[in-house]
Amino acid sequence: MMRTSDLIASAANALRSNPMRSALTALGVIIGVASVVAMVALGSGAQAQVERSIASLGSNLLIVVPGAQRGGGGVRAQAGAGGGWDSLTIDDAAAIAQVENVAVVAPSQRARTQVVANGLNWNPQVEGVTPSYLEARDWQIAQGRMFDETEERQARRVIVLGATVADQLFPNVEPVGQMLRMAGGNYEVIGVLESKGQSGLGTDQDDIVLAPLTTVKRRISGRRGRGDTVSQISVKAVSEDALTLVQEDVETLLRQRHRTREGEDDFTVQNLSSISETAAQTTQVFTALLAGIGAVSLLVGGIGIMNIMLVSVTERTREIGLRKALGARQSDILHQFGLEAVTLSVAGGIIGLIIGVGGAWLMTSLFNLPLVIKPETAAFAIGFSGLVGVLFGAYPAWRAAQLDPIEALRRE
Repeated sequence: MMRTSDLIASAANALRSNPMRSALTALGVIIGVASVVAMVALGSGAQAQVERSIASLGSNLLIVVPGAQRGGGGVRAQAGAGGGWDSLTIDDAAAIAQVENVAVVAPSQRARTQVVANGLNWNPQVEGVTPSYLEARDWQIAQGRMFDETEERQARRVIVLGATVADQLFPNVEPVGQMLRMAGGNYEVIGVLESKGQSGLGTDQDDIVLAPLTTVKRRISGRRGRGDTVSQISVKAVSEDALTLVQEDVETLLRQRHRTREGEDDFTVQNLSSISETAAQTTQVFTALLAGIGAVSLLVGGIGIMNIMLVSVTERTREIGLRKALGARQSDILHQFGLEAVTLSVAGGIIGLIIGVGGAWLMTSLFNLPLVIKPETAAFAIGFSGLVGVLFGAYPAWRAAQLDPIEALRRE
C-alpha cells in the first residue's frame, strides 16, 4: 500500500512533467473562480453602497411627504393644484411628535434659489428646518454651530452650509462668520455641515443650505411657503424594531387628521429601512446571477480536467500496469489520479482567487464602490474548485484503477 506522502509526490511529479498541459487544464477553473469572486465582490460592493447611501439619510427614519404613492412603483406622485402640495402642516408634525415610540420630528420646507458670495454664484437646494433636523437625519456640524429654537422662531437670517456649497462659495476663506446674499437678503453663515456625499439616487447631499423654517417660509419660498404647510416631515423612531409600528401609527393619525381613508391618502410615509431591504434583495439577485455565470466557467473547467485526465490515463497505461504489477492496489491508483485532479483544481482555484480579488479591486475602483471580499466567498471558491476536481476527476481515476495490469503492460 502506497503512503499518502508517496501519492502526493507521485501526483506532483506527474503534473510537473507536463507544465503546459497542467496550466491549460487549470485555466478553466482559474477563470471560473476569478469570475465568481469578482462578480460576488462587485455585487456586495453595490449592496454596501446602497446601504451606506440610505443610512446616510438617517437611522430609524420615516419620511412623510405630500401626495399619494403611485401604485406599484413605490414613488410618490404629487397631486395637482389645490391637492397634495399643501397636505402636510406644522400641526401635523406636532401631532406626530405625540405618537408613541417617536423620538424626533422635524418638519421642513424646501426651496431653491441662487446664492451669491465673494462674487461667486451657486444654486443649491435650500431647506427650511427646525433645530431637531440634524438629530433626525444623524447629521453633525463640522464647523460653527446650528441655529437654535429662538433664532428659528424669530425667523433670523442665519444659515448652515453643506460642504459642497461652502467649497464653491468660500474656496479659500473660512465660511463661518461670512455673509452671503440669497433671495434679496443678506444671511450670516453660522455653521458648516459634515460631508455626507451622494445619496442612493446619485444626488449630492452636501449641495444644501439649511435655514430656519420660519425664515424660508416668510422670505424665500414665496406663495408655497405661506401658511403652516411644509414640504416634508422627518420622523425618527426610538429604534429600528419600532419603525414599522410607528409607520402604521403615523399613517392612522394622518388619515384621521386629513379625513381620508386607506387608498385615498394625500400623503406618503416612506420607510427607509424597507427601501434598504428591497434594494438589498435586488442586489442579491443581481449578485447571484453574476455568480451563476462565473460558475458555468467552473463547470467548463471541470470538463476540461476530466478530458485531460482521461488522456493522461491513456498515455500512462504502461505506468499504471507496472505499478499494479509491483503491488499497487486499485485504491492506490484511484487515489493517485484523483489527487492529481484535485491538486490541479485547487491550484487553479487559488490562482483564480488572487486574480478575482485583483479584478474586484479594479472594478470597484472604476465604479467608485467599496471593495467587499467576504472570507466565506474565498473559502467557497477554493472549496468548490476542490469539489470540481473530485467530481470530474473521479471517472478518469476509476478508469485508471480498473485497468488490467497484464493488458496494460502489453500496450505500446
